Amino acid sequence: MNHRRALFGRCTSIGVLGLAAATGLAGCTAIEVKLGTRVHLDKVPVTTIEASLPNGPAMAPGTTSPMVVTFTDSSGKEWVTEGKGKGKILWSDLTITPSVVTVNKKGVLSLAHDPRKSDGKTGQVEISVPSHPELHASLTIPVRYDYPFVAHFDGANGAPGMDGMNGSDGMSGSSGSIGSCGVDSSSNSPGGNGGDGENGTDGGNGGDGGNGGDAPPVRVMVALRQGEHPLLQAVVSAPRWKDRHFLIDPQGGSLAIKAIGGEGGSGGRGGKGGRGGSGGSGGYGCPPGMSGNRGLDGRDGMAGNDGSPGRDGTITITYDPAAKPFLAAIKSAPNPVYQEASVAPLW
Repeated sequence: MNHRRALFGRCTSIGVLGLAAATGLAGCTAIEVKLGTRVHLDKVPVTTIEASLPNGPAMAPGTTSPMVVTFTDSSGKEWVTEGKGKGKILWSDLTITPSVVTVNKKGVLSLAHDPRKSDGKTGQVEISVPSHPELHASLTIPVRYDYPFVAHFDGANGAPGMDGMNGSDGMSGSSGSIGSCGVDSSSNSPGGNGGDGENGTDGGNGGDGGNGGDAPPVRVMVALRQGEHPLLQAVVSAPRWKDRHFLIDPQGGSLAIKAIGGEGGSGGRGGKGGRGGSGGSGGYGCPPGMSGNRGLDGRDGMAGNDGSPGRDGTITITYDPAAKPFLAAIKSAPNPVYQEASVAPLW
């Protein structure tokens, strides 16, 4: 068991570090197959195939959805794909041909953020098995717009200030000289006093936090696509940002727009003052000498000031009169300025 764990851990490390991607992945697969955590389909007498989307049959623009493929062998046993299915069948043993949607090597589907790429279309996925050419499966993926879409244009948060450096400790004082002790009491002399310890140095002050970035002004254009099931078209624009397009079903869907100034960075902590050195011990004598004084502790540094927050951006929503009954589906922070004007179809 320990040997199996060691091999699996090594395989995981290769994947995380990304060393020689293709070779590393092939090596990991070989280890997983050897350990029995993965199985090649050409070693299994599967007779049926079925594909599904556990998170639901439809996808909204800008979302992902894991796919699961289930096989049944001649004995009735089920075999499921790795990943979301938590099974042993490798995705690399399948051939997947997507349309409108895309798929990665882990069987996760993606639909583009821009609704213009899928507007009026339906996603399709065709699955075949090279080792079992008689097996085929397909998925039809409707595109949904009753989804909580978001468009954030927040300012960047300020960087935290650097902490002050701690002060250094003072050196201890030297020991006092040794006294003499003779038979004649008049010759007796005490040991010398120990030297004073050095003072600790002051801690450094913390640096000020950086100021938060300002959010940009945001402009939103809204038009209504008429029909039995009306949809809102929206284009959101901001300086130095690429325009973002949305198609929203006001019956259950929404668009949240944010243009909040960034938070100021926190000030750095002041460094701790160094400790004063101990006084030196008195010399051994008759009587002994006095110990030296302990040095003074250094002062703690001052904390830096927090940065100032950035300013919120303005949000201006220009909407076509036909879209007015559905504007509750568009939410924003800070509160927007509304402008009613004729807005032609946006695409």
